[in-house]
Amino acid sequence: MIIDDAIIKHYLRNVFFINGTAYAGKSTMVKMLADKYGLIHCGENYECVPGGIVRPGEGSLLTPEKHPNLSYFQTMKDWQEFVSRTPEEYDDWMQGNIRELVEFEITYLMSISQSQKVIVDTNIPADVLHKIADYNQVAIMLAPPAMSVEHFFDRTDDKPFLLEQINGLKDPEWGMANFRAILERINSQERYDEWLDSGFFTVIRRDTVTDTRMETMGVLAEHFGLE
Repeated sequence: MIIDDAIIKHYLRNVFFINGTAYAGKSTMVKMLADKYGLIHCGENYECVPGGIVRPGEGSLLTPEKHPNLSYFQTMKDWQEFVSRTPEEYDDWMQGNIRELVEFEITYLMSISQSQKVIVDTNIPADVLHKIADYNQVAIMLAPPAMSVEHFFDRTDDKPFLLEQINGLKDPEWGMANFRAILERINSQERYDEWLDSGFFTVIRRDTVTDTRMETMGVLAEHFGLE
């Protein structure tokens, strides 16, 4: 079955999407906007979809044949394998996750947004967003590539765990150099430019010292028509 994009767009009319690059403040803005304006808050990737659906096990809709990237955590040897992949392998896996998750995310957002507005920290690609959302439903948040790489481990979500795995390798120095190469690949200037030229409303983070959260939230709220 193929559902027309116009139908999907209609059922996603109450959803606001924030995408972009690492360390741009996406997760922070989604949470702040949800709290202030009473929106349903959907975090990145798995947080946006009921976990049982997109993780192998009882109730899961995944199959390794159709969803090899989303199934990776169940097929990998260990976490040190995870951090030891080449930049090309890691990037291919991330892009594969994005492609495989799109239909799960869109369907779930359609199901929860009919009577209440939703804001989501999404990885849905630009070409898909253009088909399923209006201009004022999408905002792209960007940080310069060097900033995204340099400050990757500053966050306190899963970054200490990743550092622990890298430091547990036989050659931690090699491991850190390899993971930095991964970060440089997935946060490349090319990817940055693609988002910058995507045709969506864009907010660029240029300062890591000054607290601009309230100002940025105001800009996004105006763009989304929440004020």
